[in-house]
Amino acid sequence: MSTYIYGIVGSPHPSLPDGVRDLNGGGNGNGGNGNGVSGMDGIGEPPRPVRIVRRGRLAALVSDAPGDLKPKERDLVAHQNVLSEAGTRGAVLPMRFGSLAPDDEAVLAVLAERADHYAERLRALESRVEYNVKVSHNERAVLHQVLAENPELRAMVEVNQLAGGGSQEQKLRLGEKVAATVRAREASDADHVWRALEPTTEAVCAGPRETGWLADLSFLVHRDAAVGFLSAVAELRADQPHLDLRVRGPLPPYSFVDPGPVEPAG
Repeated sequence: MSTYIYGIVGSPHPSLPDGVRDLNGGGNGNGGNGNGVSGMDGIGEPPRPVRIVRRGRLAALVSDAPGDLKPKERDLVAHQNVLSEAGTRGAVLPMRFGSLAPDDEAVLAVLAERADHYAERLRALESRVEYNVKVSHNERAVLHQVLAENPELRAMVEVNQLAGGGSQEQKLRLGEKVAATVRAREASDADHVWRALEPTTEAVCAGPRETGWLADLSFLVHRDAAVGFLSAVAELRADQPHLDLRVRGPLPPYSFVDPGPVEPAG
């Protein structure tokens, strides 16, 4: 049975129980290479108990992997809950949902092989969390704003109104002009959100534009600065009512780690 990996933490780690024995090779496969983590239920139905595999100064939170692993809602939530609980009192390098290794020994091999990299990333992300902000336009509000700021568009609208709505060609020309103006506004609004929120954060990572959002931004925030970041979001909402800001967080810092390969090289 494969090993499912939730994340990597430093060892010792304040969210993990004391007395977890070091595993420096010579394990006996899945299920025998670590202590169960009290209170942590993992993925699967019924939930697989989460256990710890540890080598030296690093530990991995793992469980047995179900044979029918799919991104079901209950498993996505379970994955997130394990990381959130581990991250409440110390840094955690979160693995993406679906991260697998052949067995516990493969996990131990990676912990040994990439020990320096993981230790550096854990130091860099200590007391940091991620907030994801997805931005879209409030269509009615942005249309009103575009017309208010563009005399040419207002004139076209007035001409059409005087002509009883305008001809089909006039309506088409107006629609194309409005659409082009709104598209141009999208880029400037996305940049404005970035610049407005960045001062309260330590790093920003932009997601792909093909998602349908105006902007999909992930911010690395120190826990002590979270109130300031959320205040900046609230101020942005008040100042830019044509923007719809959807905020998720605090989250494990998925966008700011490079956990590397699950299996050892070579």
